[in-house]
Amino acid sequence: MSQQDIIRAWKDEDFRNSLTEEQLSHLPKNPAGILELEDEEMKNISGGAVSTSDIYCWYWSYFTR
Repeated sequence: MSQQDIIRAWKDEDFRNSLTEEQLSHLPKNPAGILELEDEEMKNISGGAVSTSDIYCWYWSYFTR
């Protein structure tokens, strides 16, 4: 199944309903891709950690209103 067919299957319900069971088995379970990341992958996400400067900025903006 081509990439275009996979995209079309997720966007076009009539097309998806016309697919065989074998073709449906080749579709990813979620159109967005993998939903879970391993711990090592999470460590490499930019902006995934809170730094002390983030906490200070939040504190300053919250209490100086």
